[in-house]
Amino acid sequence: MFAVYAEKFSSDDPLSGLVVGERPDPVVPEGWAKVTVKAASLNHHDLWSLRGVGLREEALPMILGCDAAGYDEDGNEVVVHAIVNDPSWSGEETLDPKRSILSERHQGTFAESVIVPRANLIPKPASLSFAEAACLPTAWLTAYRMLFTQGGLKAGDTVLVQGAGGGVATALIILARAAGLKVLATSRDDTKRARALEIGAHEVFESGARLPVKVDAVMETVGRATWSHSIRALRPGGAIVISGTTSGPNVDDAELTRIFFLQLRVIGSTMGSSTELASLMNMLDATGARPLIDSEIAMDDARDGFAAMAGGDVFGKIVLTR
Repeated sequence: MFAVYAEKFSSDDPLSGLVVGERPDPVVPEGWAKVTVKAASLNHHDLWSLRGVGLREEALPMILGCDAAGYDEDGNEVVVHAIVNDPSWSGEETLDPKRSILSERHQGTFAESVIVPRANLIPKPASLSFAEAACLPTAWLTAYRMLFTQGGLKAGDTVLVQGAGGGVATALIILARAAGLKVLATSRDDTKRARALEIGAHEVFESGARLPVKVDAVMETVGRATWSHSIRALRPGGAIVISGTTSGPNVDDAELTRIFFLQLRVIGSTMGSSTELASLMNMLDATGARPLIDSEIAMDDARDGFAAMAGGDVFGKIVLTR
């Protein structure tokens, strides 16, 4: 079958290990399902895989891709939940210490078809296109969990989104606005600040700028470059929810004195459960909010999408379609 896969690793030139070609058709184990892929979205995880981060060399060749929407064997429109749990696990999916996501131990979604545990199939609302639905299982689910499960935010609260532009950040802005939050956002880039206003931010600021108010929560995916600003932006008792460190994990000042004196909460967040994915789709269906798609690219031209993500000039999600 047609597939986009990693053949080798390179930290300096990750796209050198990317192959657009053919792989064997998957064998479907008992309890699993085969999904015919109509759309799949790119994540930074896919670039990290090509660099050899989170993917073992003995697992190569590995079909890339965590997210997908398509048809199951019965012709139902479905969205694929990307977390694959250990067979012995019975709790909330994200807490399984042996969990993985598609394209780590199991072949990913950038292909004609993908196999997943049957429990990972979530019905797709008719109101969402395949391309829109394919944006949800990683970036948008991460944003949903950050805001509402881990952050516990509600209508009327004020939230700061650091680093507007990426898939998670744009999802945070759109979802927070749809839920009735006051949304502040930062970016180093003038164009991305303007786009953040267009998609729902109430106010935008340069990275590190002094804010006019203290916020109830900060959504942090940048890490080292914005950490101190995030902590200083919080009201007493506020929360910083972190799901990524794109600028690096080692901060110059952890702001521990401010954290304990102001009784701030630091909360980690990773992806989300299948129940949260279903709730996210229900929210989009009810509110009319939609994922922001930077571009749709034919899967045959996947290399162009990877190059755009590597270049960093992206606002929203890149979706590969078939």
